[in-house]
Amino acid sequence: MGGEWKETTVGEFSPFAYGKSLPEKKRENGPYHVYGSNGPVGFHNKPLVEESGIVIGRKGTVGAVHYTAQPFWPIDTTFYVSRANHRDLRYTYYLLKSLGLENMNSDSAVPGLNRDAAHARKILVPELDEQRAIAHILGSLDDKIELNRRMNQTLEAMARAIFKHWFIDFEFPNENGDPYKSSGGEMIDSPLGPIPKGWSVGNISDIANILGGGTPRTSVDEYWDGDIPFFTPKDAKALYCLYTEKCLTKKGLEKCSSRLYEKNTVFITARGTVGKLVLAGTPMAMNQSCYALTGKEVSQYFLYFAIDNLVDSLKQSSHGAVFSTITTATLESTKVLIPEATVERDFRGRIAPFFETILAKNEENGKISELRDSLLPKLMSGEIRVPVSEKEVDQF
Repeated sequence: MGGEWKETTVGEFSPFAYGKSLPEKKRENGPYHVYGSNGPVGFHNKPLVEESGIVIGRKGTVGAVHYTAQPFWPIDTTFYVSRANHRDLRYTYYLLKSLGLENMNSDSAVPGLNRDAAHARKILVPELDEQRAIAHILGSLDDKIELNRRMNQTLEAMARAIFKHWFIDFEFPNENGDPYKSSGGEMIDSPLGPIPKGWSVGNISDIANILGGGTPRTSVDEYWDGDIPFFTPKDAKALYCLYTEKCLTKKGLEKCSSRLYEKNTVFITARGTVGKLVLAGTPMAMNQSCYALTGKEVSQYFLYFAIDNLVDSLKQSSHGAVFSTITTATLESTKVLIPEATVERDFRGRIAPFFETILAKNEENGKISELRDSLLPKLMSGEIRVPVSEKEVDQF
């Protein structure tokens, strides 16, 4: 077991430095992340900080804490902590994550984190060996989450490449297993250009049911904080959505014009930030700023990529003087390629394992995140102590 913990302050243990302004027009494309208060916001050809570090939201997303293992540029809406002052930077990252800095907003008009107030926070810190042991435990969980995330990115890219090969390049396997178009497969004219014989062009409404959502009254407490996920555009962050910022009760769902949509329903954001596409990772309801799409005779996987391929066109057709909006009429009437049923069915069989694995990895990440979040305050407060030996420390 480690030694006694010492009382200090954030300012003594981990002093915050101010980030530096770097307007978007002055950024030059390069390998270094530019960090704002809510995470990476772009790239630049040189870093402000030449080593790994921690970025803390100062204005905007107050108190958000981000770790980067690479050199970086924190802009003037942030504070940062560099490795120069720390023997275990990742422990410091988890320590700052545990302090609830997001609750230290010092300005109600323009959210802001006051450095003096943050520096004055009293903290207890263990000796270096226990710091490293704590960081190793939490870091291993985050590393697994990141590994799963990268694997999902690879699987999604592979699935997208197969869709393009089959339904844009028309190189799906013919009856002999050879690429259709380059093997001399017959093409016919269509409103979308040459397409394989036997295929057709129709409207989105020909291949998908287009359904709406709604929001129950926010003033009625019994409608909210239940266990039914409630999808809004804010939740459109990845291929699959498993967790939402808001949840409904059964009573809330009854008072909502949204039905409970099944897993793999395609959601498309239609107001404000339009054109974000997500698959429901679990049954969930949806608000009125989105549409839900369910395939009529095509799979949800084909439907997802087919609509994704039309997003730019849908954005250009959106309406609204203040906020862009995709109307039902626009969505229904947009032209889409309709493949032969046998080709779509073969695609479904080939692509399903990709999506199933992605969803399983997302579910695993959710469980790992819950474990990490439950351990974080207990490890940082000393409620759970980590056994440490010299041999163990040498491994970190």
